[in-house]
Amino acid sequence: MSNAPVIRIDVPGSFARDVFHERHPELVRRLLAALPYGPGERAAVERLLQESRTGVLEPPADDAPDAALWAQWGAGLWGTPWEEAPFLWAESYFHRRLLEATGYFRPGAWQGVDPFAPFKGAELAGSAVDEELAALGGLDGLPEARRAEVLLSSALWGNRADLSFQLTAQTGGPGEYDLVADDSAELWAVLEHARGGRVCVVADNAGRELLPDLVLIDHFLTGGWAGQVVLHVKPQPYFVSDATMEDVLAALQRLCTATESAASAVGTRLWEAMNGGALVVRAHPFSCAPLPYADMPVDLRAEFAGAALTILKGDLNYRRLVGDRLWPPTTRFARAAGYFPSPVAALRTLKSDVIVGLDAPTVGRLDASGTAWRTSGRHAVVQVHGKR
Repeated sequence: MSNAPVIRIDVPGSFARDVFHERHPELVRRLLAALPYGPGERAAVERLLQESRTGVLEPPADDAPDAALWAQWGAGLWGTPWEEAPFLWAESYFHRRLLEATGYFRPGAWQGVDPFAPFKGAELAGSAVDEELAALGGLDGLPEARRAEVLLSSALWGNRADLSFQLTAQTGGPGEYDLVADDSAELWAVLEHARGGRVCVVADNAGRELLPDLVLIDHFLTGGWAGQVVLHVKPQPYFVSDATMEDVLAALQRLCTATESAASAVGTRLWEAMNGGALVVRAHPFSCAPLPYADMPVDLRAEFAGAALTILKGDLNYRRLVGDRLWPPTTRFARAAGYFPSPVAALRTLKSDVIVGLDAPTVGRLDASGTAWRTSGRHAVVQVHGKR
């Protein structure tokens, strides 16, 4: 699809290398402090951390439930140094191995225990969420177009601790300087063109970010933008805060039990939508694959192909959508994502090096800022390829 170089983890001073040598040690420290793992699990996690920085790639055990999938996904990489692997692949495999090290797959007391659950639960229970849900009540009086704008913005910025329903409901919302590409008008135009069709939403994070995603899904359904929404989540814990079905249920419960009536009404409507099939949750194995969506299997491609629009949330899904490559940032979004089988939209805050679809003046301004604008999370894009 491209001759743009694949991002790797062996480049000194690169963001990708820092993830393995700085972020992962901190993640391991926090994970081992969050749950009372025994000596065996703790030692396995520490061994994985060391192996991922100096060792070679070994496949999962033959009896692992996903051994056959990883044998396919890692063909040509087994036995090679970790640092020679593509960043997307290696980061994905690190988190898969982290589950193995904590006993997630093994029969025993830790089987099926999400190692990231303490982080997700603490975020969802935080007082900031109460304030955000309370602010939902103030949106009902907004004009329809403005309300739609606020809900889309909240879904975009939902994982930024300093931006919320509360802020986006105010005049101006998040500063325009943060939104470096904005195809939101095209997103609503695509939905209007196929009003009442099926919309797929590929979730990113659980907790505080999943709540505005669910509120936006409710808006799609109650406003007639979609006749059905299919929410794609991970079939097992993946990166630290990635949403699973368990996280969807926790977020729904948080909405349903909210003291703010507008929030509880959203939760009740979504609960009933799941009962009746207007909201469907999917957890395809490829959601945890270390590969771009260009390599998606036939059944998943067929499901997306029938959608009026597929919305992919977050940085990781963006990397998988356009390919985790060092594209020239002015590369057209349609060139990188045009293979996707349905009209596609990306809602993403920038937290890694890959970026496409920016105009030259914007790139010049960002480069001149002297900041790590590609990875700081201070900038975002709404990008759409409509295929109409």
